[in-house]
Amino acid sequence: MRYNVLACDYDETLATDGQVDDGTIEALERLSRAGFKLLLVTGRELDDLLSVFPHPALFDLIVAENGGLLYDPRQRTCDALAAPPPAELAERLRAEGVSPLGVGQVLVATREPHDVHVLGLIRELGLELQVIYNKGAVMVLPPGVNKATGLCAALGRLSLSRHSVVAVGDGENDHAFLTAAECGTAVANALPALKDACDLCLDESNGRGVTELAGLLLTGDLDELDLPRHHVLLGHAGEEEVRLPSYGIGLLVAGPSGSGKSTVTTALLERLTGDGYQCAIVDPEGDYAEYPGLTVLGDPDRVPAVDEVVHVLEQPDHSVVINLIGLQLRDRPAYFAELLPRLTGLRAKLGHPHWLILDEAHHLMPAEVREVPIRHPGDLGGLLMITVHPDALSPAALRLVTSTIVVGREPGNTLAAFATARGLDAPTLRPAPKGDLALWQDGTEYARELTLAPARAERTRHRRKYAAGTMAKDKSFYFTGPEERLRLRARNLHTFVELGEGVDDDTWLHHLRRGDYSAWIRDKLGDAELADEVAAVESATEGDLSPRESRQRVADLIGARYTLPAEPTDFDPDHQDR
Repeated sequence: MRYNVLACDYDETLATDGQVDDGTIEALERLSRAGFKLLLVTGRELDDLLSVFPHPALFDLIVAENGGLLYDPRQRTCDALAAPPPAELAERLRAEGVSPLGVGQVLVATREPHDVHVLGLIRELGLELQVIYNKGAVMVLPPGVNKATGLCAALGRLSLSRHSVVAVGDGENDHAFLTAAECGTAVANALPALKDACDLCLDESNGRGVTELAGLLLTGDLDELDLPRHHVLLGHAGEEEVRLPSYGIGLLVAGPSGSGKSTVTTALLERLTGDGYQCAIVDPEGDYAEYPGLTVLGDPDRVPAVDEVVHVLEQPDHSVVINLIGLQLRDRPAYFAELLPRLTGLRAKLGHPHWLILDEAHHLMPAEVREVPIRHPGDLGGLLMITVHPDALSPAALRLVTSTIVVGREPGNTLAAFATARGLDAPTLRPAPKGDLALWQDGTEYARELTLAPARAERTRHRRKYAAGTMAKDKSFYFTGPEERLRLRARNLHTFVELGEGVDDDTWLHHLRRGDYSAWIRDKLGDAELADEVAAVESATEGDLSPRESRQRVADLIGARYTLPAEPTDFDPDHQDR
């Protein structure tokens, strides 16, 4: 389910000539019984609304005075969302014979042509106020207050997200309100300008239009409506922007280690969280512990409880990293099997999280897992899985993939591996001159190369794990020496520098001359820039640098890019007693 909130304007949307018919009330009651939250967002003063509408308790909250007032009809509590205009304004308007004149807790309202008096007095009194029009109505409010801000205040009170909202309106003052919602709709009698700007124009007018909209929500048909304004930028094919849907997509990012999977994921994650989508990132290797703006749960010594994860995600403005580096590889599928139904349950209740991102997805849903408790990516909003090995993923997880992004030098091989795992024919690859990734979407016989639109702020990749965390055995560096008498494992850059300082000169030079250090940094850490710098040290002639000098040069290069701690971590996921 994509939506769980319906937000309605009142006059000429829900109501006709101030009255709401029985059929519209019944439609709203059906939505409420189905678990939808209902919000009324109106420009009317509250007392005026309650005098003409006898069913306020049908709504979970009411935003009145065009965003200035929040009313709980069940608790009968009322909160002003801004300071009122100075009393002198209403007094002067009244003295000048302006009528009608409404004075609410935050709003002062009249009708055209009295806007001339209103604007003149605002200038004369030197007030910082805004004037909002709606089909002849003239509303004076504090700056920045409108139906959109009122909607957001109501959603915050209920721990809901605007990305779970369908809004419906008819007039000028509904523009911001409809734009703030995930889906903005207009009844058939709406102003042409509002129809042009909304996502969906309903066939029916007034309350019948709201009834029509309620039917689309109950059947789930509205979930299928494509909303291009919310599509997420991936990259460019020449001059063409390539965007992905923000809902209902099952996205797989695949490629060899160090090929750019994290770069793609970072760019998408930045755009999603920047637009207010709540993301839950399951992070088996601690790669996102340093990502800015996210709440990180778990560390090498503590696995986050599922209840803890759900509790944080109940607040839609918190995106979460679920760090599982403290969990044995063999225990990760069981943890994820417990977590996943809780996330889908939370989404069914509150409409978020909006995206589930699974790094090292084959750790969580390996090929041996026969079933996963979701049937469609939309059960989670959007699903993004990252893996080196598409064929190591559960077939049930692969069935959720609707689009595949492949990075690396030989994308055709990765696409072929994925296609084989899905039982499909491998696509034809359409190359691009500067392509750095390939995109294959369901239902197409070809994949096309694109140029990634990078994140605005490039993440320092895996900085914590590579500097002081614990890398898996197959990613660690091993000092063996020329006769392979040693097997000293460097689990991170800190221990690499320490071991490098302690090994004998023959061992250090053996690996230096073979280019092993730069190859490890390039292939296992994915840091091509540092690898190039270390390779320059490796290529120096024997007479240029002594073993001590080359050790120091490599250590300095690492220290310049990674902050090395005073003490290393003692956590080791491969240790048998953990």
